[in-house]
Amino acid sequence: MSRPDERQRVRKTYKLFIGGAFPRSESGHSYVVHDSKGTFVANAAMASRKDARDAVSAARKAFAGWSSRTAYNRAQILYRVAEMMEDRRPQFVEAVKQSEGLTPRQADRVVEESIDRLVWYAGWADKITQVVGSANPVAGPFFNLSSPEPTGVVAVIAPQESSLLGLISVIAPVIVTGNTAVVLSSHQRPLPAVTFAEVLATSDLPGGVVNILTGPIANTAPWLASHMDVNAIDLTGAAGLAEQAQAFEEAAAENLKRVLRPPATEPDWNTQPGIDRMTTFLETKTVWHPIGV
Repeated sequence: MSRPDERQRVRKTYKLFIGGAFPRSESGHSYVVHDSKGTFVANAAMASRKDARDAVSAARKAFAGWSSRTAYNRAQILYRVAEMMEDRRPQFVEAVKQSEGLTPRQADRVVEESIDRLVWYAGWADKITQVVGSANPVAGPFFNLSSPEPTGVVAVIAPQESSLLGLISVIAPVIVTGNTAVVLSSHQRPLPAVTFAEVLATSDLPGGVVNILTGPIANTAPWLASHMDVNAIDLTGAAGLAEQAQAFEEAAAENLKRVLRPPATEPDWNTQPGIDRMTTFLETKTVWHPIGV
């Protein structure tokens, strides 16, 4: 038995997160992840087209159950995820510090804002219907009610620079309203995303509601954009990649996906979010019902 000072560290193998499990990429490929100073940190799985298809299948399978849960229950689950992030705060601080080159105090602030953002979106779960739904005046003895429903499976290209706060800011508004998600994490800064996946796996979030892929955007985004079982795509992480973003939009047009176009530059995630990211991935259903029946 080795002495404590001779003990070899157990090196962590970073994997994908699909259907609530942590598979290696079916391609068998991985890539090197460096910290902000260029020092080797870990190897991460390089997701393939097959991995993207598996993630879409898992998201579709989870959609019926997740979307049928009460808004109150979805809020509870997101709040539970925030609780677990709070418990693992030091690990997130270290991941953000390595990925973004921040001081410990700055990284702690990013983690704090990320947790608070989850709680903020959780609070909207049972309120968004009242805000965007309506009772419509009609000429006749009918009730005419419009209410929002989730779009379905949403592919999300996460921000490339803001590895945690940006990630939370694009995932939370998608799932809080009942959608399921396939998320492409930051290519060069995937560690906060895979750490977040570990939190999701041990929370009350059902498997398949969020699926996280790591690797270059070019490996999986084109296939998600053209996938016929993906209902919408968020191209936020393609900010500054005009040609690629246009190609993704063209591929998405094949089955009339909802597309959230990328901004010219990555947004300032420290600003207070609005409800736009939630309403972008909602459909409005209008029901007529005779009065007195």
